[in-house]
Amino acid sequence: MSYEPNVMRTALARLERRRDQRERRRWQLEQELYAKQPRLKAVDAALRGTMADLALLATGKKPVSADGPEIAAIRARNLELQQERAHLLGGLGYGPDALDGAPACPRCGDTGWAEGKMCACLKELCAQEQLNALTALLNLTDEQDFDRLRLDVYSDQPWQGQGRSPRENMRRIVAVCEGFARQFPDYPLKNLLFSGGTGLGKTFLSGCVAREVSRRGYSVVYDTAIHLFAAFEARRFSRDAGEGRQARDDARRYLGCDLLILDDLGSEFTSPLCQSALYEVVNGRLQAGRHTIISTNLSIEQVAQRYSPQLTSRIGGMYRELTFYGDDLRMTALA
Repeated sequence: MSYEPNVMRTALARLERRRDQRERRRWQLEQELYAKQPRLKAVDAALRGTMADLALLATGKKPVSADGPEIAAIRARNLELQQERAHLLGGLGYGPDALDGAPACPRCGDTGWAEGKMCACLKELCAQEQLNALTALLNLTDEQDFDRLRLDVYSDQPWQGQGRSPRENMRRIVAVCEGFARQFPDYPLKNLLFSGGTGLGKTFLSGCVAREVSRRGYSVVYDTAIHLFAAFEARRFSRDAGEGRQARDDARRYLGCDLLILDDLGSEFTSPLCQSALYEVVNGRLQAGRHTIISTNLSIEQVAQRYSPQLTSRIGGMYRELTFYGDDLRMTALA
């Protein structure tokens, strides 16, 4: 799972703020209880002293047995102080661990990482931040959701050259996309090609998929083909260190995210570099078993005419084409 750097930074910053807020609340409670029961402050200081004494014995020049009388005496004193501390806290209406500052996530200790892997608490924050970023990027609304998607805006009349009406066609497309998103990454179809003219709902449906997959805790990158090609061009040719580093980060996120949604393929000026970059992304993600949705105004036949045979064979053989047709909904809304 590979989240965008900005998403990860924001999520980690939120995790740090949570830790700071908990520590601040713990400190405030500690000061309140010390004021009510001064003996509690003295006991806590004495407990810290016993730990310091143990550390000095452990690091001293003269070897000390773990079962020796010096350590036994310190441990006995520590236990006595802990019991008094618990009694004092109980008298104030608190449990013995009220001032211990226990982490909200015991698995990772609020660090976000456990056993070398991202903890569920950090994944949840990343998913929230990613959804916020996608919402801003795609201008997602509450209506852009599978549960609220309307099919009645599509014509139920037969469409020329097609075996079903635009509404029935969209019903089938939505069923595939909903299964893809809600069963991600286990849905039988791993890669989708949205093809069709403008104003037919390709971007809207891409947003529905992005929202649902992100909610499920997977990393999603949504970008246009033009931006992708610009990043790969900068990675190859940029002489500016900062720009080159950003371009390499962008290339890694295109290749490493759980789901890449590449919008508007075919709008770019085709060049050998574009062909190479697109093949690297498509083939690299296929080899890594990662999932991709490509949206384009081109048909699969037009893709074959525009791009290399190697790329076309990957897309034609490993992607399920979903063809959108009907009236341009944006023009219909203005009529």
